[in-house]
Amino acid sequence: MASQHTPADDIVYDLVTIQYHALTAAQAVDKYLQDAEGHDDVRSFFEEVARQDAERAVKAHQLLGSLTSGSAGLSPSAG
Repeated sequence: MASQHTPADDIVYDLVTIQYHALTAAQAVDKYLQDAEGHDDVRSFFEEVARQDAERAVKAHQLLGSLTSGSAGLSPSAG
């Protein structure tokens, strides 16, 4: 990554937002799984959604790390 990024950059904000929503959705699935008791097909779908949300949160975290570390890291003088 050639450019410096600040915490206020749109790209950083976007990744943080995606990560937040993915983690929130994955957490909500716990209730959905309770609601789906006795419906194995629905439970399976909710479990898959939770797995996808967790993967999405991890990927956003990795991308944030690559944007905000080293020479392409956060820079108060960038902008």
